[in-house]
Amino acid sequence: MSASPSSKPQKTNPVGVGIAGAIVLVLGIVGGIIPALVILLALMGTPLFAVMGGASELAWLHHPDPNLNHFRFIAPRVLDDHFAGSPILVTIPLFTFVGYVLARAKTAARLVRFSTALVGWIPGGLAIVCVIASAVFTLLTGGSGVTIIAIGGLLLPALKKEGYSDKFSLGLLSSGGSLGLLLPFAVPLFVYAILAGVDVDAAMVAVIPPGLFVLFLFSGYAIYVGWRDKIPTKRFDPVELGVSFWELKWEVGIFAIMGLGIKVFQLNIDELAGVVAFYTIIIECFVYKDIRFRKDIPRVAKSAMVMAGAIILILTMANALVNYVSDQKIPDQIFNFLASLGLNKDWQFLIIMNVFLLVLGMVMEGFSAIFVAVPLIIPFAARFHLGPFHVGMIFLLNLELAFCMPPLGLNLFIASFRFNRPATSLYRPILPFIGILTVALLVISYVPGISSLMVRGRIAEEREKAEKKGDPPREAWLLECVQEDRLNPKPCTKEDEAKYPDGKLPQTTTPDPAADAGPEPDAGTSGDDDDLLKMMAAGDGGGAPSKEAGSAESDDDLMKKMMGGGDGDAGASGDAGAKPAPSAAPSGKIDTDDDLMKKMMGQ
Repeated sequence: MSASPSSKPQKTNPVGVGIAGAIVLVLGIVGGIIPALVILLALMGTPLFAVMGGASELAWLHHPDPNLNHFRFIAPRVLDDHFAGSPILVTIPLFTFVGYVLARAKTAARLVRFSTALVGWIPGGLAIVCVIASAVFTLLTGGSGVTIIAIGGLLLPALKKEGYSDKFSLGLLSSGGSLGLLLPFAVPLFVYAILAGVDVDAAMVAVIPPGLFVLFLFSGYAIYVGWRDKIPTKRFDPVELGVSFWELKWEVGIFAIMGLGIKVFQLNIDELAGVVAFYTIIIECFVYKDIRFRKDIPRVAKSAMVMAGAIILILTMANALVNYVSDQKIPDQIFNFLASLGLNKDWQFLIIMNVFLLVLGMVMEGFSAIFVAVPLIIPFAARFHLGPFHVGMIFLLNLELAFCMPPLGLNLFIASFRFNRPATSLYRPILPFIGILTVALLVISYVPGISSLMVRGRIAEEREKAEKKGDPPREAWLLECVQEDRLNPKPCTKEDEAKYPDGKLPQTTTPDPAADAGPEPDAGTSGDDDDLLKMMAAGDGGGAPSKEAGSAESDDDLMKKMMGGGDGDAGASGDAGAKPAPSAAPSGKIDTDDDLMKKMMGQ
């Protein structure tokens, strides 16, 4: 009799335990007991939202400033418009629901039939079918695991029957589940956009060239294998192509709705998600009738909302932790440390970032890796003026690569379960596809123009708008490079830095005060405008007008001076019976209204 699970302890990996212990020990020495405790809990399998939320609470409670030792400082990044008011919080659950509905229906079978009719006549055609079907199904469902289970179950027997080797078939199906992550409307792309503060609509367009580039590399390898192994091709049948497309037409309508909703009807991303979700229910429940509305939809919705709720909860806790990281300027400290080591070049940072993201993607679930990595990487990317779409494509491609990377890649474990094989037996079959993804990652990392190709027109439009208004092209900068503070974007190039110092219009030349002051009055002049300006300036400066000895200046005398009396002798009293002095004399007095009027009229 075999021992029960409770009586037989599970085996542990001593190497993994040793590495985890070393990490915790180093963190305890360098950072203190709290960071070490947080990492220990994470390595022990504590839910990520609890690790992030707890770390944020402990960080604020132990803040160096006693006035900040409160939980309320967790809230700013969670409740601000950038997060709490973001349409992505509605979009993620809706698109997750759409994916679960399509996975429950027979969409995968219809997609495979159409792809076979479309490219089955090309050498390696069935393998290309696997690439296309896996990418599209991952895009629609949002998860590589669902794709491996659905597409893999359909195509593995077909690939073997056509003559493809078992090694190639397993490697292709295991890696294909992650291909749809680098396509428009993929859920990980939404998550990156909200965390990085990237324009969602622009991100959906920018991802097209990198995504097609990866699919092109996979398809090229499939063609090579088909030619090398002399795999027979199918005869192109236009009738079968038309019939299979007609069968799939309603699900193809999802992409049509997305395109029309954005370009024609100008729908917001959350509005578009609602329309797509409603349309998907209609076609699957009442057109194809693959799903029963009353019985199946509640179950599908429950599963989808569990997944979406977990994503949003982790997003919330990640933003709470980012608030503390920003307050303490932790990225600045790390950046200065790296700079002190001489790591201050773009290519050096890209290497470090790729290695970090790859390791993180192997040890964490996909969404969790994005939540952890984006807040840490964005400040550094801003320092090196990397493009926001460039960084996003690197994130997603690293995620695809990490899903396939032995020994901890998520796709390996799912494929092992689906095909009933040990995970270790999939290490060698998947290596060629890891090589393809690595080549794609290097090209996209060091040729940033691929990631910004589709948004160059919009950048030019934003620059033109700003130039017409006479403003700095701030909206263009948001699209050109990562910004630490999106409310105060900075220039991305040296030319713009010289043209717009600190992101602002250059200050105009300050006028010369000496030039505006005018010539000083000659001694002995009386009753002119310069005297009035002098007197007013003296009053503004807070000092009293100058008086000669023995003067008894009254308010009337002061008024007379302001009305054109000049800097006359104030020593005499203002008797009404005194005669006015000659106009040439600087010490003359004004005693009558007629004299005052004459003086004001310039007589």
